[in-house]
Amino acid sequence: MTYADLHAHTTNSDGTLELDEVPAVARDAGVSVVAITDHDRTHPDLDAPVVERDGVTVVHGIELRVDAGFERVDLLGFGVRETDALAALVDHLQADRAERGQAIIDAVEDRLGVDLGIEGRPGIGRPNVARAVADHPDTDYSMQGVFDDLIGNDGPCYVARDVPDLDRGREVLADACAVVGLAHPFRYDDPERALDVAADLDAVERNYPYGDGVDADLDAVDALAREHDLLVTGGTDAHGRDLGVAGLDEAEYAPVGDRLRAHADA
Repeated sequence: MTYADLHAHTTNSDGTLELDEVPAVARDAGVSVVAITDHDRTHPDLDAPVVERDGVTVVHGIELRVDAGFERVDLLGFGVRETDALAALVDHLQADRAERGQAIIDAVEDRLGVDLGIEGRPGIGRPNVARAVADHPDTDYSMQGVFDDLIGNDGPCYVARDVPDLDRGREVLADACAVVGLAHPFRYDDPERALDVAADLDAVERNYPYGDGVDADLDAVDALAREHDLLVTGGTDAHGRDLGVAGLDEAEYAPVGDRLRAHADA
């Protein structure tokens, strides 16, 4: 049973779940703690590192993409307390996201000859575009098909976006958050080097729904956590209402919760 799902997205970025819906959806899934980790963006309606909403603990978080040199990786910050540096970084990244989003939309519309009815905006991500294509009556794509054929990293409509380097991203998050960890280490082209990045953080995401075809060496994650005294996190990476697919049980969450409470009380 998942007690804490520490990786979820809302409509503040590229999810479909409104923040106000989170408590009810979490309760339906048997989840007691949810971390809102929108892409490159903190949630404006969460004004403390941890809040209680209708019997559910909601952790204010962020998922920040950074350039680690060998490839881009995602950092998860938990227990956000807003700082000037984080606000400035988020503002910059969201302006870039809006421009990049519009460029992708324009490229897809031109290629398919359709009007998707969406525009570039802060918080937009490729899933928003994929969803719009899949829902359009004049196209015959699944969301995954849109990524595979159009907007994946090697696709004809892909547009790169600006991201901070690893050192800057880690520094900004460390100043603002109780815990900074590496997200989904086995989604990267070089998981071994990604785990090396995690060694210099507070945490690493262990429990994650990778799906078929991914060799997720959880023993390597456990060994890394022991060697470097890292917290272990886990989450669904939900972009819809599917909370609780992955995460932590109550005992696994306890040390993370202790760190979050200490930060919130500081």
